[in-house]
Amino acid sequence: MPSWTALDLDRRDDGVAVLAMNRPAVFNAFDETLIAELDAAFAQLGGDDGVRAIVLAGAGKHFSAGADLQWMQRAAAASQDDNLADARRFAAMLARIAACPKPTLARVQGAALGGGVGLVCACDMAVAAEPASFSVSEARMGILPAVIGPHLVNAVGVREARRLALTASRIGADEALRLGLVQRVVPAEGLDAAVEALLADLLACGPRAQAEIKQLYARLGPGPVTTDVRELTAQTIARVRTTAEAREGFAAFLGKRKPNWSAPE
Repeated sequence: MPSWTALDLDRRDDGVAVLAMNRPAVFNAFDETLIAELDAAFAQLGGDDGVRAIVLAGAGKHFSAGADLQWMQRAAAASQDDNLADARRFAAMLARIAACPKPTLARVQGAALGGGVGLVCACDMAVAAEPASFSVSEARMGILPAVIGPHLVNAVGVREARRLALTASRIGADEALRLGLVQRVVPAEGLDAAVEALLADLLACGPRAQAEIKQLYARLGPGPVTTDVRELTAQTIARVRTTAEAREGFAAFLGKRKPNWSAPE
């Protein structure tokens, strides 16, 4: 792995990669460097056959305070073309996380603000400590949550996304759970145990199947189940049933044993 200045990586023997934003002095606010390093890290981990799941965490008291104010000040003084290139890099990083073929899990403590909420939404799932709070805060500074918008809408739906963006209200972990922004809320002292419980479930499943799920579900959405959608799903399962992973999964189930991708007991 390359040498990073804003990220720490813990590669575990069980295939879990814990990627921690490491700018606690500014509450893991992101700037050009952190955006570039997150993009590079998810690209590399996503293509690594030894990685089974990725945990995105933040060092210190808070998950992420969103955009670094000094970065935003530089952007305000830059040209529109420079701002466009900057925004495209941020959008590409979020897309990289969302499209990562490995399951991704956000571990949220403290505050997740602005683009920090976008990071949570770009991950497949999130676990939050009870004291955690969330705010889509951009409108308070006279800007808007444009780049994170599609990921926010995917996570909570159009109407709630609009409400969160228009009001910039800070919500607690329980409301975030109700909206679907996070999937579990636990006492702060139980945050790591809850993350490990979800990881155990993820590691019990076939890694190729999980990559196929992510690829297929990225093409599905609420609405009529059209002929094209039915054909897509039929073609996908027909192809996947013939893979070595599927044969191993069926054999393990019938043989009442763990499949070869699971950790031994």
